[in-house]
Parts: sequence; C-alpha cells; structure tokens
Amino acid sequence: MLIEEEQLEEIGEYVRDHIDEWMAGKSVSRSSLLYEIDLRERIVRVEEELRHQRELMREGFAHMDKRFEAMQEQMDRRFEAMDKRFEAMDKRFEAMDKRFDALTKRIDRFMIWTFGITVSVAIAVTSALRIWSN
Repeated sequence: MLIEEEQLEEIGEYVRDHIDEWMAGKSVSRSSLLYEIDLRERIVRVEEELRHQRELMREGFAHMDKRFEAMQEQMDRRFEAMDKRFEAMDKRFEAMDKRFDALTKRIDRFMIWTFGITVSVAIAVTSALRIWSN
C-alpha cells in the first residue's frame, strides 16, 4: 500500500499540531525547550517572510520607476511634438504678418497717390474755372 503525498502532508501536520501535547506529558523542561525551539522557528519564518516582502517591494518600486521613466519619455515626445506645432503656427503667423505689412504699404501708397491725384485735379479744376470765369 503506497502512501500518497497528500496523506504524508496530513500526517506531518497532525504530528506538528500534537507533538507539543505528547512531549509536555514527558517532562516540563522538555516542553519549555520545545516551546523555545518552536518560537525560534516562528521567528525565522517571520524574518524570511519579511525578507521576501522587502524583495517584492523592491521589485515593485523598480517596476514603478521603469513605468515612470517610460511615461516621462512619452510626455517629452508629446511636448516636443507640440513645440513643433507651435513653431509651425508661429511661422504661419509671421507669414501672415508679412502679407499684412505688404498690404498696408500698398494701401498707404494708394492713399498717397489718390490724395495727390485728388489735390491735383482739384487745383486743375479750380484753375480752369478761374480761367473761364475771367
């Protein structure tokens, strides 16, 4: 008859749970020794678990750092793309400003020429009327 692994584990748990009771009946000093050994084993397990938790936390922090770095790089790329878009818009605005300046110069020249022609025609008409009226 073969004993399966699960049955062995159950037997081991049963023995661990009841060994203190069995040994306590033998001698008082023996039970305190077992209690101290059990306490030390528990302390060792707790220390191992704390060490394991510390490692898990370090791994988690390392993953978070990597994620933050990736997010920072992504944000930098987005900001650079936005800067390029703003620069392109600035170039368009500068081109529009140049066009408006050129248009303003043309209108100013037109106004000066129009004023000059209007004054010249007014003088010519006034002179012609004076000549005819005399």
